[in-house]
Amino acid sequence: MHENSPLEKARLAFVPALPTQLKSLKELKFEKKERSSPDAKEILPLFPLTQGRPLFEAKQGSSRKTRKLRVGVVFSGGQAAGGHNVIAGLLDGLLLLDPESQLFGFLGGPSGIIEGKSKPLTKESVAAYRNLGGFDLIGSGRTKIETEEQLEAAFQTVQNLDALVIVGGDDSNTNAAVLSEYLLKKKSKTCVIGVPKTIDGDLKNSDVATSFGFDTACKTYSELIGNIARDAKSAKKYTHFIKLMGRSASHIALECALSTRANLTLIGEEVAAKKMTLSQVAELVADVVCKRADKGLNYGVILIPEGLIEFIPEIGELIAELSQDQRASAEKLTPKMRSVFESLPKDLQQQLLLERDPHGNVQVSMIETEKLLIYSTQKELKKRGFKGKFAAQSHFFGYEGRAALPSNFDAHYCYSLGVLAALLADEGLTGYMTAVGNLHLLVSDWSVKALPITMLMHMEMRSGKRKPVIQKALVDLKGRAFQAFEKERAEWAESDIYRYPGPIQFFGGSALTDAPPLTLQIENGKN
Repeated sequence: MHENSPLEKARLAFVPALPTQLKSLKELKFEKKERSSPDAKEILPLFPLTQGRPLFEAKQGSSRKTRKLRVGVVFSGGQAAGGHNVIAGLLDGLLLLDPESQLFGFLGGPSGIIEGKSKPLTKESVAAYRNLGGFDLIGSGRTKIETEEQLEAAFQTVQNLDALVIVGGDDSNTNAAVLSEYLLKKKSKTCVIGVPKTIDGDLKNSDVATSFGFDTACKTYSELIGNIARDAKSAKKYTHFIKLMGRSASHIALECALSTRANLTLIGEEVAAKKMTLSQVAELVADVVCKRADKGLNYGVILIPEGLIEFIPEIGELIAELSQDQRASAEKLTPKMRSVFESLPKDLQQQLLLERDPHGNVQVSMIETEKLLIYSTQKELKKRGFKGKFAAQSHFFGYEGRAALPSNFDAHYCYSLGVLAALLADEGLTGYMTAVGNLHLLVSDWSVKALPITMLMHMEMRSGKRKPVIQKALVDLKGRAFQAFEKERAEWAESDIYRYPGPIQFFGGSALTDAPPLTLQIENGKN
């Protein structure tokens, strides 16, 4: 049997704060704000019943008539710190609206919906998971509900529910929109609500400032990066190449760079914008190594986003070509791409041909980009006749940040998202995502909205077919956060100006414990 650590016991007793708006659920009403989808013409035929719906903002109003609800909840995709607080907020919100409401958790992710596997979630069962990490209360999975058979099975499972809350990233919320449309066609009373979750931070827009789990993951990685930076400065022997999660965007790398002031942080979006080749990226790394060596600094810290390799034009094109064919091999590549493929180290070639992920894509997380850069940098330094010392160490920080104890920010944020989901269920808003805004302000000043999921969609190639998906948000190279990083990085490269964030703090002043992500603060002019 699991025995809680002293810190876990303290976290179980923690009470998350709520925005002022969510402290009086029975007096909230929703006000329409018209918006349209950027790809409305392509989206409309696929979502005729839900496309074009308005955004709703919560406003104080007169007492609302509430009802007893039966609601299901499911975790979809990888873990992100704070998921249990979404469930806690959802349960508390439902019971506040009507004490006889019931909550059920689907087990093992979306497959639990298809197979009808669930369990009741009560005050007693949820109490043991409040403010703790992981998704182990009900588990998670990556099954997609998209075929006619899967959709029909889901319909049969949820038809006795008033609402289904899907906690997931862009693909999971796309699935929520698909299921919502299907249930409306079946004239089902069940509404489907999405909650934005992904540590990568690429599910964001003007109404969703960040997805939950991002803050905790970045603070966890930043502690480890700071530890390595201090070790590097102490031992003065190694240049550490650290790959960080973030396949489609470099938000984690940028946040960790600002938190730790690593000597070099590669931002995939910048590499793509400048159309840098692999050799040019290696030249950039070698430049930093040489400049530091000239000062007797034969060590350093280099941060690499997981998806960097896809942002390098020739390799991104190679991966795209490989992803089009589930049985891809080097022999099937076009002459140009085969030449690129054969120029790579043998280990990397094998990693590119591994079994595809559930979306039919090359498993970029399995590609050891950090080792590829070490290899390429060594070649470049040899080419330059470099006489200094260059000893490299490689690391990959991924799973370490996904199931950690959620930071206070994520604990507050997730609890608010859960309470808001209960309100959307009571309102019967299907095909909507919970959105909590003004996250750079005090929790009491956060705002709440209901965002139509189809509003976030565009058409994208997936497994060789054009499909509707939520558009991933990339690092804005003209945004305040990147510009703040760009202003300082030259000095960080040549000197040791490391910051050592240390572990996530749960006790002390709010400036120490409740601070939102640095990028969020900078984007809103707070730092």
